Amino acid sequence: MKNPKNTVWRIALFLLTVVCGLLMADRGENEFPVFACSEALSGESGSTGLLLQQNMWEVVPLLGYGIVEQQGTQNPEEDETTCRTLTTEDLISEELLLPQSEETQQTALIPESVEATAGTALSNFRPAVQQVQIDRTQLADYETLVRNFYAIDANTMAGSDQLSVEKLLGMDMTLPQEGDGPQILIYHTHSQEAFADSVPGDVNTGIVGVGEYLTQVLTEQYGYRVLHHTGQYDVETRDNAYSRALPEVEQLLAKNPSIQVVIDLHRDEVAQDTRLVTELQGRPTAKFMFFNGLSRTRKTGDIDYLRNENQEANLAFSFQMQLKAAEYYPGLTRRIYLKGYRYNMHLRPRTLLVELGAQNNTVEEAINACDPLAHILDMVLKGE
Repeated sequence: MKNPKNTVWRIALFLLTVVCGLLMADRGENEFPVFACSEALSGESGSTGLLLQQNMWEVVPLLGYGIVEQQGTQNPEEDETTCRTLTTEDLISEELLLPQSEETQQTALIPESVEATAGTALSNFRPAVQQVQIDRTQLADYETLVRNFYAIDANTMAGSDQLSVEKLLGMDMTLPQEGDGPQILIYHTHSQEAFADSVPGDVNTGIVGVGEYLTQVLTEQYGYRVLHHTGQYDVETRDNAYSRALPEVEQLLAKNPSIQVVIDLHRDEVAQDTRLVTELQGRPTAKFMFFNGLSRTRKTGDIDYLRNENQEANLAFSFQMQLKAAEYYPGLTRRIYLKGYRYNMHLRPRTLLVELGAQNNTVEEAINACDPLAHILDMVLKGE
């Protein structure tokens, strides 16, 4: 006679095998559905979703992650699947869950006399004054901070030791103004990224052209010395674009030690029915997102050969940018996206990877986003 306990265990093992097979059916191409579910819950119901997410992560790592492949000494961060960002609505949501204070100012703008000192030669954009006051004390709670400001990819992890508002706001991101030579480097790992109305084959109507306009704004309106590097590393294939870009960017930084800010400017790719656009001062403006690599996956842990000694400063820089955006331009930015690799963000403490708009934005919408982006950057670099 069969042991009933053995029968129960066999049935349980069979069911677990079926579930595992379903979870791995997409080979990691679209992440695991359970993570997308728990991520949405974490954005809507707070600790319940985070608890579900943490519990699932304790079980599912036994299955492995399809997007993390062992490639010997080849750098996995250059694989195209690792460059994707989430396109779910919870990532795109711009609503802060924190209550606004009574000091909220609606659509307030800098007075004309102050605006004139900044200059408006390039556009009719007027830098906004603070419209929302976010209570920093609420952000001392890790779950509140993450729920309002971050989207953490399923293949990595970030704890309260890294995402601490005291640590993120405690790092000085101000830029010394003395000296000669360029202060800011703008470049494009993916130079071929285009917009809905870009001219095929003309990078000047894609993200490279947007980078040129951002360079103009930072130079002519805010007085920064900016070097715009237009090297192309993804013409035939996007694979290994980060590896191809790294030596040239390192060489640029070696030749220009005065550079203290590095911006890798991209545009994202989202579902065709998703529109990353808002109206700002009557102008259609593409939403943008700050992105950080953590050099850590759930499967492998810390990736030693992708060490980033500037990771804490990178995180502080993007958070201070995000906080300014939330207070001065509510609804303009998406939540900061954290993923598992490095993305060449180790080159300087003040390094940003920006996803400006997406493939279905127009060039005009992307250009218009450069004005508030430059203003936010100026405020952070001046410690305002």
